[in-house]
Amino acid sequence: MSPLFPTASSTAARPATGTTAVVYCEGQFGEQDGKTANGLVRHSEKYQVLSVIDSHQAGADAGAFLDGTPNGIPVLRDLAEAIAHAGRVPDFLICGVAPADGLLSPAQRVVLLDGISRGMHVINGLHEFLNDDAEFVAASLLAGVTITDVRRPKEKKDLKLFSGRIFDVTCPRIAVLGTDGAIGKRTTATLLVQALNAQGIKAVMVGTGQTTLIQGGKYGVALDALVPQFCSGEVEAQVVAAFEGEDPDVIVVEGQGALSHPAYLTSAHILRGSRPAGVIVQHAPKREVLGDFPMVAMPTAASEVALIEAFADTKVIGITINHELMTDDEISGAIDDHELELGIPATDPLTRPLDRLVDMVLLAFPELGAGRALSER
Repeated sequence: MSPLFPTASSTAARPATGTTAVVYCEGQFGEQDGKTANGLVRHSEKYQVLSVIDSHQAGADAGAFLDGTPNGIPVLRDLAEAIAHAGRVPDFLICGVAPADGLLSPAQRVVLLDGISRGMHVINGLHEFLNDDAEFVAASLLAGVTITDVRRPKEKKDLKLFSGRIFDVTCPRIAVLGTDGAIGKRTTATLLVQALNAQGIKAVMVGTGQTTLIQGGKYGVALDALVPQFCSGEVEAQVVAAFEGEDPDVIVVEGQGALSHPAYLTSAHILRGSRPAGVIVQHAPKREVLGDFPMVAMPTAASEVALIEAFADTKVIGITINHELMTDDEISGAIDDHELELGIPATDPLTRPLDRLVDMVLLAFPELGAGRALSER
């Protein structure tokens, strides 16, 4: 990732009070497979992130490296240095890597076991459940710490099938989908929710991946860990819970993968389960092939828009640009080109004012602006 541009809005990774954590992301910070670490550096409601471990980027400020805006979270060489920097053993060691296969390498196992031996609880977002691993279970019992496998689904008896309760949700739902995995959908959804709330429009986010759950999202499910039969129902159940629990003006649903993606098909369940009235499509114009599948060419934003609108009873209301490998002039050109080609608003949430993201929503749902005006009287 390029630190050329300041963020439009810096999302705090350090809550005023919270549990301290170090994020392990060796060799992947700022890369696609480091998306969990990238997300935690940008935003965390649950953990006070003290540092990131990645010897390849050691010495950098995590915020400056990702987005051009320092946030005081250092990137350090190893766990020993992270503990020395903290001045004590932090409470948690979070596995911040998210490889396509969802499995730990031998070197990664060593680091997580080292953290356990030092008395750190472990947060694991991979498909490999460490509570099923005899070595990790024994180590955690000996050290008196816990291991949380974030992606472990509920018992099947507790999972929900699609029920139709989504038809009782009266506020608009907006899904942030994309043209690839690890392309910025969660970041855009998070920024959109923050920007809407800042303008007096009550917005709630429903997460669909492990990173949002680790960040402390109140509503969500790790969708790619479920038996497909329950995916639409679990999305529906989380949207209904957010609606009933928060009485929001709008619900923003985080996307996963892409509807066109040959390996990650959870976008289909998100569209069916949340039945969004509007969709925002996140696209990286400079990305030529799919991130973890270089044998497959990237779709265009236009082709993804057409596929989404053919697949579901919804309308794409805007395009958001991932600026990887792009200069500022190229970002402006991509924004203009997509608006001209598709006839809908486009912006880059990380390098352009967030008002543009809010305006994208208000253009599609003017009643939200009217509600805000009434609430301000």
